Amino acid sequence: MPAPDSPAPARHASRYRRRLRSRIILSFVLLGFGLTALFAFATNWTRGRVENEIVEDVMNRNIDEYARQYFTEPNKKPEFGVQQMLGRVVRKDRFEELRIEQPDWYELSDGIHSIQGRNADGSPFAYKLAVRKTPNEWFFLAYDMTQATRSEAQFNRAIYSSVIFFTLLSLLVGWWAASRVMSPVSELARRLQASGRSAEPEALAAHFPDDEVGQLAEALDDYAERLTEVVQRDREFNADVSHELRTPLAVIKGAVELLLSRPDLDEKTRARLLRIQRAEQQCTDLISALLLLSRNERGHGATDVAKLAEQLLDAHRAQLGGKPLELRIEGERGLVVDAPESAVNVALGNLIGNAVKYTTSGEVIVRLLPQAKAVEVIDSGPGLSAEDAARLFERGYRGTHAEHSQGGGIGLSIVRRLCALYNWQVRVVPGEERGVIATLTFSAPRDA
Repeated sequence: MPAPDSPAPARHASRYRRRLRSRIILSFVLLGFGLTALFAFATNWTRGRVENEIVEDVMNRNIDEYARQYFTEPNKKPEFGVQQMLGRVVRKDRFEELRIEQPDWYELSDGIHSIQGRNADGSPFAYKLAVRKTPNEWFFLAYDMTQATRSEAQFNRAIYSSVIFFTLLSLLVGWWAASRVMSPVSELARRLQASGRSAEPEALAAHFPDDEVGQLAEALDDYAERLTEVVQRDREFNADVSHELRTPLAVIKGAVELLLSRPDLDEKTRARLLRIQRAEQQCTDLISALLLLSRNERGHGATDVAKLAEQLLDAHRAQLGGKPLELRIEGERGLVVDAPESAVNVALGNLIGNAVKYTTSGEVIVRLLPQAKAVEVIDSGPGLSAEDAARLFERGYRGTHAEHSQGGGIGLSIVRRLCALYNWQVRVVPGEERGVIATLTFSAPRDA
C-alpha cells in the first residue's frame, strides 16, 4: 500500500506579522524620533561651533590687545572687556619657573587651547587659554568656561528631554492617525466578514467613499460576484450529475435484485450479479459522499463500523481470485460513528481497498479500537517510500508501487477531504517490520 506519513492537514509554522496599525504607529514614532534627534544634534553642534568661534575670536583680539598694552606700558595692569578673563605675562628669566609651576602651560604652542580638570576640592573647572609666545615674553590669557560648561549641560538635558517629548508626541499622533486611517479598513473587514455568513454576499462599495478603500470594496464585490457564480454553477452541476447518475443506478439495482431472485441461476452468474450489486452500492455511496463534500455539509447517522468493515472485507474476498491473501477483522465490536454509512464506507473502503490492492500475499487486518474511537488497517505489503510519504494524499498521485494498477489516484484525496469535513484524523505510517498501518480516528464533529 503506497502509504504516507501523516494525512492530517499540514500545520504551517506560525510567523509573526506586525499589524498595519502597528506599522503606521511605528513609522510615526521613528519619523518623530529621527527628525527631533537630527534637529537636536544639528542644534547642539551649531551652538557649540558658534560659541567656540565667538570665544576664540574674543580671546584672539584680547590677547593681541594685552600684548599691545604690555609693550606700551609694561608696568600698567591691562584691562579686558570681559570679566571672566585673566592675563599673565612670563618674562624670559621666568621661563624655567613656569616649567615647574605650570608644565602644561609651558608645553603649549601659540593659539587657543581648551583645558579641563578638577580642583583640589573635587569641583570641576574648565577654561580656554590663549597663548602668544615671543622670544622675551610669553603671554597667557585665560577665559573661565566653567559656567558655560554648566549651561551646556543644562542645554543638553533640555534638548534630550525635547527629543523624548516629541517622540512621545509622535506616538500619540501616530496612534490617532492609525485609528483614522485604519477605521475604514476595519469597517470593510467587518462588513466582509458579516457578508460571508449569508448565501448572497452584501454589496460593500455602497458603504464607502470613492477612495482607495472604496476601490478595494468594489474589487471585492466583483470577486464575490464571480465566486458566487462559480459556486452556484458547481452546485447545480453536482446536483444534476447526482440526479442523472442515481436514475441509471436505481435501474441497475432493481434489475440485479430481480435477477438474483430467480431460483435457476447458476453460481457463476450469481457471483457476477453480486459483484455488479456491490459496484452499484459503491457508486451510490461515493456519489453521496461527494455531494456532502461539494455542499460542505455533515450528514448524520449511526454507522456500525464493525458491520461495515465485515461487508467491505467480504466484497474484497469475492474479488481476490487466486491471490494468497487473508482478510480478517480483529477487536471488540460496538464502535458506532455519527455519520452517514456512505461517508464511512468511502473513507474506510479506500484504506482497505489500497491495502488489498498493494499487498500481493500475506494478510490485511482491520483492527477495531472502540475505546480510541478508531480503526486500523494493517497490511503486509511493500511499505512506504519517502516520496509516497510526502505525496500520498495529493490528488492524482498513485504511488511508486501503483505500476499498472487501475485508479486515478483520487481515493485518498477524497478520504482526506472527508476527514477535514467531519474532523476525523487519518494517519498512515510504516509497519514495524513491513507493510503499512493506516489509522482512521473518528472524533466528534465540530459545530458547523
